[in-house]
Amino acid sequence: MSDYDFDLFVIGAGSGGVRASRVAAAHGAKVAVAEEYRVGGTCVIRGCVPKKLLIYGAHFAEDLKDARRFGWNVPDCGFEWKVLRDNVLAEVDRLEGLYKNTLESHKVEMIPERATITGPHSVKLSGGREVTAKYILISTGAWPVVPDLEGAEHGITSNEAFHLEDAPKRIVIVGGGYIANEFAGIFHQLGSHVTIVNRSSVLLRGYDEQIRDRLLQISTMKGIQFRFNAEMERIEKNADGTLCIHFKSGDPIPCDTVMFATGRKPHVEGLGLESADVELDDKGAIKVDEYSRTSCESIYAVGDVTDRLQLTPVAIREGHAFADTVFGDNPRTVDYACVPSAVFSHPPLAGVGLTEAQAKNKLGTVKVYTSDFRPMKNVLAGRDERALYKMVVDATTNRVVGLHMIGPDAPEILQAAAIAVKAGLTKQQFDDTVALHPSMAEELVLLK
Repeated sequence: MSDYDFDLFVIGAGSGGVRASRVAAAHGAKVAVAEEYRVGGTCVIRGCVPKKLLIYGAHFAEDLKDARRFGWNVPDCGFEWKVLRDNVLAEVDRLEGLYKNTLESHKVEMIPERATITGPHSVKLSGGREVTAKYILISTGAWPVVPDLEGAEHGITSNEAFHLEDAPKRIVIVGGGYIANEFAGIFHQLGSHVTIVNRSSVLLRGYDEQIRDRLLQISTMKGIQFRFNAEMERIEKNADGTLCIHFKSGDPIPCDTVMFATGRKPHVEGLGLESADVELDDKGAIKVDEYSRTSCESIYAVGDVTDRLQLTPVAIREGHAFADTVFGDNPRTVDYACVPSAVFSHPPLAGVGLTEAQAKNKLGTVKVYTSDFRPMKNVLAGRDERALYKMVVDATTNRVVGLHMIGPDAPEILQAAAIAVKAGLTKQQFDDTVALHPSMAEELVLLK
């Protein structure tokens, strides 16, 4: 008989926590997972999945217009936000049920309560029960940052965007990262007047400069407005419920909704980490080693709460590797090199490996190949919007060290191409591959 109530107690049933729970249980561990809100975490409940469904819904705005150029007698169509919103939320409910079924089928005990760490092997539940575990895994994710600003309480974050009563007529999105640009595309296509306000002059820091410049150019052409180097002073709520954003310099902006997309911070408040001497880094993330172990040898952490790479597939891999290491007698770590990522903006962009600037700093001499073209569909639809593909090559070895693209289906194309970059293939091997014609993806093997 074990000296503990559980072999593993997981705090947070997001992507990383659910995978770790399932795999640990499959290895024979007695597992419990506590979740104070809903099973599925950020990605399923209030992130990637519902947002991608909104993106699909918003894309019909242009598709319906384009259809006329392809011979379809499409009438002017109205849009009902509540229908899309409610259908998306229903799909979230369905997926949450699947996640619960997965845990139940692996005999993981689900506890719908908040859990607080009280020691290296103990947690206390909000209902008063205290339980012990040989190992504790923290997978509480991250939470939107709201700036310390007068009137900030009048704004929303991405958490609330999926529950709006109506699509706003005028929305100001504060921030320049992927969340800001994705929701800008969504609301613009749904008919909102969109303004992105950013405190710096750079969008999508970390992505290749040419690609992000192209997104800015296309977004501006579509009608999305931008205000850079803007420092907000306060948000004022008017008697009619509308808002007005005041800046330290420049004209105020009236709007109906303000959405903060100003970053996400590890969700560690009130977890009781100090009771087990779990250390945080200078950004408030839980410090872990390569096996996701914290400064307390019985406590581990995976996912956004560690702020290594805030991506759902990374959290899943970390959770799986943890379970295999601790309960499967198969020590494994996660390789963070060449992790592909995408921004589901309008149009989407994606990248893997080194940007041109990063490659020059790291390798010295690089070769860059680009293809700047108008997709066939855009040509017939009468759209001037151009795609841009970019390949960064180590000039010494001819190895492809980075691929970056913006255009229709860019994330779908990049997923397969990322395998080639991860495998260390050369530009010549791309050139030796026969093109699949006609396709946009063929540009990757025709770069000159």
